[in-house]
Amino acid sequence: MKNDNIPIKQRLHITFGKFDALKYTSNLDVAKLWERVLRRASLPLLYSEGFNPRPRLALATALPLGISSECEILDVSLKEPIPLAGLIEKLAAVSPAGLRIFSVVEVPVRSPALQTLVRSAEYRIRFTDGFPRETLQERIDDLLNAATFDQQRDRKGKAVMVDLRPLIHALHVDDAGDLIAHLTVGDQGNIRPEELLQAMGLSDQLVSVHRFRLHLAAQPDKSQTNDP
Repeated sequence: MKNDNIPIKQRLHITFGKFDALKYTSNLDVAKLWERVLRRASLPLLYSEGFNPRPRLALATALPLGISSECEILDVSLKEPIPLAGLIEKLAAVSPAGLRIFSVVEVPVRSPALQTLVRSAEYRIRFTDGFPRETLQERIDDLLNAATFDQQRDRKGKAVMVDLRPLIHALHVDDAGDLIAHLTVGDQGNIRPEELLQAMGLSDQLVSVHRFRLHLAAQPDKSQTNDP
């Protein structure tokens, strides 16, 4: 029987985090890591058709290398339904260091592709050696008050200038002096924290970056979003 003829019996969204050395693992390798974790946990994965069948897994969005996170989401399709009670502990028992699992929720099998739902993300940017709050606020004000800011990007082998200003939702300094950035991510556009720092004239600063929230398009079923 062809795998495409086997209907999805259950679909899960697993919210997880990348910490420690795992933040230097590429998105492709994270997907392969999850495949091993789910196999070790004996989940009834649904596979694609073809000479090299792959499990039906999809990450919500790419996470730039070197950034830690607590809000990544994995979409998993199963050929048999399973109970969710105790599943987090079962997965954690076979997960490598740095992979933390926060929640597992069931979503309707006919939900839109997870990647199409991602709209934006929030990041915490911490300056390793500190940075004057007043100066940082001035840089924020200058950028937010700018009508545009263009940066060079490579598209189909050609260098083009792109206005990234519309991709910034909000910027502020929190009580700890960290820069909190709410940036567009996903199919509708994408701006990386490193591009933001470059635009603010801060690319020479040593920083650690942590993604702490993904915003998804509103869906009738609340279980399909990662917003609190």
